[in-house]
Amino acid sequence: MTRTQIQFPDPLYQRLKEIAERQDWSLSEVMRKAAEHFITRFPEDPKPQNVWRFPTLDCGGDFLTDPKQTHPEADAIRARTAA
Repeated sequence: MTRTQIQFPDPLYQRLKEIAERQDWSLSEVMRKAAEHFITRFPEDPKPQNVWRFPTLDCGGDFLTDPKQTHPEADAIRARTAA
């Protein structure tokens, strides 16, 4: 394991300490879990997308708009831009 030093604004640091105490974790464990969650948003080998897809709203990985549910909106956009 690699050791590092990180600086946080005081309010963020206090919030992280509160989470650690509530969960009975060390601050290091909170930071590892946060980092593990964060890196899932960035694939190691991003594949180029040749097919246009309706954009989704990314709210931290918890709330994604399913393009299949927005099919009418996608068709309307495609019709406006196809001219």
